[in-house]
Amino acid sequence: MNEAKTGEPKAGEAKASEDWTARQRDVLDAALRLMVEEGDNLTMAGVARRASCSKETLYKWFGDRDGLLTATVQWQASKVRVVPVDPGKVDLASLAESLEGYARDWLKVIASDTSIALNRVAVSHAGSGKDNLGAIVLENGRFALAKRLKPVLDAGKKAGHLAFEDAETAFRTFFGLVGRDVQIRLLLGDWPGLTEAAIAEDAARATRQFLALYGARKEQ
Repeated sequence: MNEAKTGEPKAGEAKASEDWTARQRDVLDAALRLMVEEGDNLTMAGVARRASCSKETLYKWFGDRDGLLTATVQWQASKVRVVPVDPGKVDLASLAESLEGYARDWLKVIASDTSIALNRVAVSHAGSGKDNLGAIVLENGRFALAKRLKPVLDAGKKAGHLAFEDAETAFRTFFGLVGRDVQIRLLLGDWPGLTEAAIAEDAARATRQFLALYGARKEQ
């Protein structure tokens, strides 16, 4: 089967949605759907059949199974958008909007059946030596998301709206306020009622709580 040969990122290089062609995104979605259905039985041959492409194309784009798994995690993580802020002009309202949007997107992503399936497989493989999925999920999921949000936190600090000594600690606090026990409940098969309205409410609450904890105290 012929695939487009121009504008393609090399295996392992892409980390954001705009780096993938529409065809490659379709393939990654097919891989995620297969993981929902088959768990850790995901194979390059199975993805090729589901996505109607050749195994040779998959190896060309993603390198190997670990490369494909990396790309699927990157594709999921890219759905958590970070609204950029101007470090020199950010006001409290735009800072809160950026944090709240991030929180909404993250809750939507972790509540999807594809993310639940991906994380369940990663947890089941942790320490088993089967593959590197646990490390892949951490590096391209949690750690990558932190790197993308920290510039927003630093901009808020520079503008005098936030006060913290360490951006990683501040990020972990925000991450915890947003996630609470939601992800572990999802992984264990419980549905914590994450409707669109509930997600919006949770994101707004977490943002308010974070700003209450880390908001800079203005001297009277």
